Amino acid sequence: MKICICGGGNLGHVVAGYLAASKEHVITMLTNRPEKWSKNIKVTDLNGKVYNGELALVTSSPSEALSDADIVLMCLPGFAFHDELLKIRDFIPPHTKVGTVVSSSGFFFEAFDILPDNITLFGFQRVPFIARTTEYGKSAELKGYKKELNVAIERCSEEEKNALREILSILFKTPVNLLHSFYEAALTNSNPLLHPARLYSLWKDWTPEITYSYNPFFYEEWTDEASEFLIAMDGEFQELLGHLPVREGSIPPILEYYESYDAQSLTNKLRSIPAFAGIFSPMIKLPDNQGYIPDFNSRYFTEDIPYGMRYIVEVANNVMVEVPLIKKIYLWGVSRINSNN
Repeated sequence: MKICICGGGNLGHVVAGYLAASKEHVITMLTNRPEKWSKNIKVTDLNGKVYNGELALVTSSPSEALSDADIVLMCLPGFAFHDELLKIRDFIPPHTKVGTVVSSSGFFFEAFDILPDNITLFGFQRVPFIARTTEYGKSAELKGYKKELNVAIERCSEEEKNALREILSILFKTPVNLLHSFYEAALTNSNPLLHPARLYSLWKDWTPEITYSYNPFFYEEWTDEASEFLIAMDGEFQELLGHLPVREGSIPPILEYYESYDAQSLTNKLRSIPAFAGIFSPMIKLPDNQGYIPDFNSRYFTEDIPYGMRYIVEVANNVMVEVPLIKKIYLWGVSRINSNN
């Protein structure tokens, strides 16, 4: 198969290197910075296993990258979907499937508007890997696998959906389950609720004159207060799902997903996940040892709030379901982003 990867971020590095390492497929990379890329991508997992992938082509030209592609896989933040879909729209071969490694930042909503109705769309519910770039265009760390993956597929027959599901299972060497509706992938209680719960607990009372003496770990110093916000928002989210065409249990409650039973056990769980270790909170270090302030330009804000929480709030408004805490934290996050621009 020929697979085009769009986007050279953390996941773009790992997915490209991982898929290319099998040497069974032709992998091309569509990126705005092709000159920064080597054709050889080294991906190392937490156990020291190394995937050495060789890319067939690295280019900024959509006509070259998508030529004869069977699959286009977007590894992009939410703010980039609109422009990237417009860029590739006229170069997508008729048989090509277009998808994303994670759907919760607006992919389906944008793709429905931009791409022709005959293009099959797919999107994973959660990312297949936890990824970190170590040297741009050359190497990355695969910091966590998933036991199984869930995917939503739209605009094709049931037979075609099952065929694509099987292909994705083979590509990622992981069982892949077919979701009932794109809502089950496009709306999630993962990062769009997980990250804002922690951000709000850290800085809901922040004002410009406040500085902090150190930058806490985002997960290893997670608090019960953040867990309480997350559990409460998830309760509203689960209520919303009850008004949408999704199967019961298709998006497990936060406590179930993290095998916890209350705020304290959830805190302990999030603090102990190996793939979350060593990740600092999004902060800016001030010069001359003046301390730290929140970084409202971080993707924890600019991705998970306007391109994550936003869709939960909009869908809730459309079906007239009240989500007061989600909306409160969403509006707080938007105000922080806007005040920083």
